[in-house]
Amino acid sequence: MTKYEVAIVGGGIAGLMSSIYAAKAGKRTIVLEQQKLLGGRAITNKKQGVYFNLGAHALYKGEAYEAFRELGLRLEGSSPSIDAYGMWKGQLLPIPTNTSSFFQTPLLSLGGKLELAKWFMKIGKMDTSVWNQISIRDWIETQLYDPMLRNVFYALLRTSTYLLAPELHAAGPALKQLQRALKGVLYLDKGWGTLVEELRQLAVQQGVELVTGCKVAAVEHQDQKVHSILCEGSNRIEAENVILTTPPSISHKLVPYADQTALGTWNKQAIPATVACLDVGLRRLPIHEHQFIYGLDQPIFLTHQTREGKPRPAIMSDDGTKLVSLFKYQGPQTDAAKDEDELEQVLDVVQPGWRDELVTKQFLPKMTVAHDFPHIKRIDNPGPTVPEIDGLYVAGDWASHGELVVDASVASAKRAVSHLLNTREEIKI
Repeated sequence: MTKYEVAIVGGGIAGLMSSIYAAKAGKRTIVLEQQKLLGGRAITNKKQGVYFNLGAHALYKGEAYEAFRELGLRLEGSSPSIDAYGMWKGQLLPIPTNTSSFFQTPLLSLGGKLELAKWFMKIGKMDTSVWNQISIRDWIETQLYDPMLRNVFYALLRTSTYLLAPELHAAGPALKQLQRALKGVLYLDKGWGTLVEELRQLAVQQGVELVTGCKVAAVEHQDQKVHSILCEGSNRIEAENVILTTPPSISHKLVPYADQTALGTWNKQAIPATVACLDVGLRRLPIHEHQFIYGLDQPIFLTHQTREGKPRPAIMSDDGTKLVSLFKYQGPQTDAAKDEDELEQVLDVVQPGWRDELVTKQFLPKMTVAHDFPHIKRIDNPGPTVPEIDGLYVAGDWASHGELVVDASVASAKRAVSHLLNTREEIKI
């Protein structure tokens, strides 16, 4: 039986980043992934020459971006312009993001425009942590006065966080994410699969053993200490430390007597966030200007992923096919057929005649954005350690200490490995 200093369950972004950090620190490391491919929800599927992520992905300039840069990843892609429209009662109206649209759009009253300008000047510099204990809804309803501006901010925060939970989502982390979004985002060429491949190569270079098609049955512990991982087929892997990057519900199932640990609390408090995703590859855009749409009276968003950027468009197809992605942000109740119909109706308004230009499409009726997020009902922030079991750690989008989505995955991976190395200092590359 081979013994490892660090065994990581799950080969998504959090798992790969954890493995790289551990291996760079000289630890003998193995990653166990039950799927045949690494990457988790960051995989990219190629269909008829079009690169489909699992829903539209954008990389903000937060913890993940900085960590990827520190590791020397190329991150080739394009940043779209900020020109956008809001959809209100079936009409498309410019959102004031530049001088021209500020004066011309009928979306906001003069008072609403001035209030928007005030907040755009403030938001980039303000300390968002002062609103960590109140919800997005409470923040918007107490801080903003113009009714339509409130709708605009609901849409901006919903889009930058990928979440529809204004009565639960803590305002501070959401506003922090909006700060990052306003600095610009990156659409990665040929999808996030390119990022996963770079991380895989880097992990291999550092000596990480990557095992796919391996389903973990249990994380075994004794006398409050991790000692091994049992895989299906009775294969046992001895490990001094284990990092779980699986969702809270799966992490809970993998650990015997988990209810007697913090894993039970984290599983009970978790509120998953999901979206319905429709991606279409079009030969051309019927209306070129309609490339970035916020739903103001419905929880939808549309982006043209191959839209022209500087210095060039993002590459999401082999032959110039245009990739348009739509989201419907979901609450607890979902209806796949209804959601797909609503997204297609939005596309009928934004790009009339799109069906005549259709090359290929992908519909994901219920895609998990995050398995938990910073919400006001949280009892405590998950991880990085499971206090009751020495050598057991957690990382992933749900192990957030205020970060969101991929930033939470990367930040939690750093926290887990830092604690594993018995240091509270941030890992240095």
